[in-house]
Amino acid sequence: MAVDYTTHDGVAVITLNNPPVNGLGLSTRAGIVEGIERAQNDPAIKAIVLTGAGKAFSGGADITEFNTPKATQEPTLATVIKIVEGSVKPVVAAIHSVAMGGGLELALGAHYRIAAPGAQIALPEVKLGILPGAGGTQRLPRAIGLEAALNMIVSGAPVLSEKLADSGLFDEVVQGDLAEAALAFARKVGAKEGPHPKVRERKIEHPNAAGFIQFARNSVAGIAKNFPAPHKCIDAVEAGVQNGFDKGLEFERECFIALVQTPESHALRHAFFGERAASKIPDVPADTPVRDISTVAVIGAGTMGGGIAMNFINAGIPVTLLETRQEALDRGLATIRKNYEATVKKGKLKPEALEQRMALITPTLSYDDLKHADLIVEAVFEELGVKEQVFKRLDEVAKPGAILASNTSTLDVDKIAAFTKRPQDVVGLHFFSPANVMKLLEVVRGKDTAKDVLATVMKLAKKIRKTAVVSGVCDGFIGNRMIEQYIRQALFMLEEGALPAQVDRAIEKFGFAMGPFRMSDLAGNDIGWAIRKRRYLEHPDMHYSKIADRLCEMGRFGQKTGGGWYDYKAGDRTAYPSNVVDEMIGEFSKDTNAARRKIGDEEIVERLVFALVNEGAKILEEGIASKASDIDMVYLTGYGFPLYRGGPMLYADTVGLYNVERAIRRYAARPNGDAWQLAPGIAELAAKGRGFND
Repeated sequence: MAVDYTTHDGVAVITLNNPPVNGLGLSTRAGIVEGIERAQNDPAIKAIVLTGAGKAFSGGADITEFNTPKATQEPTLATVIKIVEGSVKPVVAAIHSVAMGGGLELALGAHYRIAAPGAQIALPEVKLGILPGAGGTQRLPRAIGLEAALNMIVSGAPVLSEKLADSGLFDEVVQGDLAEAALAFARKVGAKEGPHPKVRERKIEHPNAAGFIQFARNSVAGIAKNFPAPHKCIDAVEAGVQNGFDKGLEFERECFIALVQTPESHALRHAFFGERAASKIPDVPADTPVRDISTVAVIGAGTMGGGIAMNFINAGIPVTLLETRQEALDRGLATIRKNYEATVKKGKLKPEALEQRMALITPTLSYDDLKHADLIVEAVFEELGVKEQVFKRLDEVAKPGAILASNTSTLDVDKIAAFTKRPQDVVGLHFFSPANVMKLLEVVRGKDTAKDVLATVMKLAKKIRKTAVVSGVCDGFIGNRMIEQYIRQALFMLEEGALPAQVDRAIEKFGFAMGPFRMSDLAGNDIGWAIRKRRYLEHPDMHYSKIADRLCEMGRFGQKTGGGWYDYKAGDRTAYPSNVVDEMIGEFSKDTNAARRKIGDEEIVERLVFALVNEGAKILEEGIASKASDIDMVYLTGYGFPLYRGGPMLYADTVGLYNVERAIRRYAARPNGDAWQLAPGIAELAAKGRGFND
């Protein structure tokens, strides 16, 4: 049963019991209604306690029922709340751990609320591109005041229960046993004559409600311009202020229904489910035993190695940090300390926590000090010969069962594994720079990687707060393999008539955090040059524009040299369009007999995004990624793809694969068209009228 019903000396206790967070699925909703009616019909019952079993009061909607008929089947949450609120016998919500979304809306429908300290209270629906649809925008302002409620609703951020102790939301915040306190409180209010208080009957008090609502609108305009939900949240709250509870509730419902249909909400829900789906590997059962990871070693104390080490330190896992030279080790430790000091300055870390974290690092120059590590991550120079030396040495010193991981971004993990006598223990852990900040972790599965190794690193990724996505072995894995085709198209467009600033401006207007040329300047154009030189040898038949090579031959490697595709000034990261580069591009087009033409922004966006989509489709066909949403998660969390568009594969579904196919065939018939080999999967799905995520 999703709901338990017990009685205790005149008090009925209705306990939500739908693990893990007591989601308000159909059986839970029906169970609450049944419990309320049972209590109403029992003359011995004077009051009702509504609470949650396990680790939550309620986390809100049951996500397993999203997009199914059960989600809207009666009794809906709105119906349940109406029945709770209409109970003649007082209902006391006893809140602990988590009351979010529909869980908080349910509690707001009770006559009284008591809470344990430390409970997370939130209406996070805005993060899914919707708004609270069961009275949250109407009851919360009446419970805690207009300003506090709008802040919570528009941000979706949780607030601890004790911070709301004096807000009017709770009748009591209980320090001791919540269950006992709830029974005592219920007996006390059960002895009172009704009617019992309803949040809906409270007035919204504010000296200048209209002024504050306008202030909220102005604030949201700057930070949520591509997301309609925060604006609709304000509209719904305003409707309740101006027109009263019932009209406000009606308007809230209209807004909810409209928002659910928006592409932005579809994208946010896709990302929400995609993140959870990424941790599920088709042939690795959820109950696969995992290896214990209590100590970690990182080889390389440079920017990457130091950032990787910080992830484990932040999670309280001791790290042995290995370098070949003392000065490199000292420099790496100083950088880690400097990063933590910056966090302390922002008030996000206490000074004593800084010292505690630094104390978790054991610096060393000796491989022998790695023999006790449960996981060893190498972050050395991206060259196969260097990796070979490291992994052969690790094979000698690492204990049996230790997981050996490479942070390679493009190299063959199977070749790296073959340098050891334990390929089953080798896996790719591709962190993104800066490793202590970026959410994405590509987990590269070699042909021999053991299932328990995969299960272990996926669990560890959650502990260090990464979104882990599994990739098979191929050049560049998921993210870098796709970005290569994106960059290739960007360079061809320079040959054909565009300039760097126009290309960047068009794709940034589409929603990317940074265009390809600003991104290249930031990363260092010499990195791309080195990869292309390798490509010329490995794939001599592949057509690349040599325009970026000419830029590098000029010594323009990006921000670090004061000039790349753009000019830079000392101490200023602003990208200034460069006359020198624009002239070079014009000369290059002449030298290669490329006829320059005006290229529109729509073409720029299509060629860049569809290059990602086309390569993503090939990655799916080859089984490098197990599902389209995994590719989207890589691009949302690691490459700055706009969240409100849901990732390249969902965006292609939104546009329609019929239209994507036609565009790719059109570009394939133009100059540089040999770069477009349509992925068969696109044509097959388009012919069936389906999408990648259907």
